[in-house]
Amino acid sequence: MLKKLPFMLMTLTLVFALAACGSKNDSSQGSTGGDSSSNAGNSDTAALSGQILAVGSTALQPLVQQVGEKFMTDDKYKDISVQVQGGGSGTGLTQVSGGQADIGNSDVFAEEKLDAGPAGELIDHQVAVVAMTAVANPKAGVDNLTKDQLLSIFTGKVTNWKDVGGADQKIVIVNRPSSSGTRATFEKFALGQKTEDLPGSIQEDSSGTVKKLVAETPGAIGYLALSYLDDSVKALKYDGVEASVENVEQGKYPVWAYEHMYTKGEPKEHVKAFLDYILSDEVQQADVTELGYIPVSGMQVKRDAEGNITK
Repeated sequence: MLKKLPFMLMTLTLVFALAACGSKNDSSQGSTGGDSSSNAGNSDTAALSGQILAVGSTALQPLVQQVGEKFMTDDKYKDISVQVQGGGSGTGLTQVSGGQADIGNSDVFAEEKLDAGPAGELIDHQVAVVAMTAVANPKAGVDNLTKDQLLSIFTGKVTNWKDVGGADQKIVIVNRPSSSGTRATFEKFALGQKTEDLPGSIQEDSSGTVKKLVAETPGAIGYLALSYLDDSVKALKYDGVEASVENVEQGKYPVWAYEHMYTKGEPKEHVKAFLDYILSDEVQQADVTELGYIPVSGMQVKRDAEGNITK
């Protein structure tokens, strides 16, 4: 028995050594696995960071601005900066196409402003529908204009409100520049044709400035997205139809367009997070409707790039 003792001790020592080695390996593997799991978790929940510049449509600007501010206060996106600028749809599309902006905000399809090549590089994210209406100074004395009356005003054939049932007052046109998607939409669906800038008319880059000028200028007429309307201006019916959400959704009121947020190719992760945020149910049912836009999901009709309406 004593002779076997050294052998037994040596065997036990070997067993304990192997056990310790295995335990160490297990611990090491567990630690590596834990780190991997932890890293994966951190990767999944890591805060996104970066800067986003969205440029273009002033009709869409109030929505992008308000949602951008909310987005930046969310803990998940606190390291993302969102900057919103106007300038018109043409400017937004040109800048996103040229790489100067991350997002090009537009009231029109890219094909309407850009050549086929640059337009084909852009990805369309339709975030809302905007309706537009002619607006007049409240003292003009009208609340409805037909398509022909509107066209006569914006082509200079009618120059006094009394000729369309209003006050005896000279008409002052407040227009948007040719780069404006709001102008393109208004001309296409309200007037039925493009128009030239008339002598004596006023041209402004911003929808906000248009509203201010129409409100303060006797005899003024312009056009605005529903998101800009308030009691300072008179929204005019179009062929007797009010520019209401219900009428737009049902296809009864024709002067509307999709609001596009274009990216050049697939958006970067932090830009995609912002676009997903705008398209979330919460934002669509709160901010979109609150600001006078219409969720795309509520539309009972659709419109293609040529302007054709389908059910």
